[in-house]
Amino acid sequence: MRSSSTKGFTLIELLIVVVIIGILAAVAIPKFTNSKDKAARSAAFADLRNLSTAQESFYADSNRYGALADTGVMRFAPSRGNTALAIESYGQSWNGMIEIPGGKKCAVRFGVSAPAPSGWTGPTLVDGIAACEP
Repeated sequence: MRSSSTKGFTLIELLIVVVIIGILAAVAIPKFTNSKDKAARSAAFADLRNLSTAQESFYADSNRYGALADTGVMRFAPSRGNTALAIESYGQSWNGMIEIPGGKKCAVRFGVSAPAPSGWTGPTLVDGIAACEP
């Protein structure tokens, strides 16, 4: 007589493990994507705050606000992955817009005479408060 000693998992047990892993992945992937979006927005808000500081320093030195062409002189560079799309000055006011990964834009404006940046399609900008497209 032969003794049948089997070791290992049955097909049903393996199938159950695969289903559980699939359910966990279905929950984790959207959470990860949401976290990446929040991180990109936070980096854009930090960039816009840094732009504000650079603008005020540039104004103290040259008695005018800078434009996109002046970013080297202002010593402003957006975070890796973000792109400065617009920095426009209007005498005593200015605005700026940054594109984050995924194609969304974040912007800020300072001064009552500064309109929203060219190409801004997001919510109405309040003076000094950064906003991002939904």
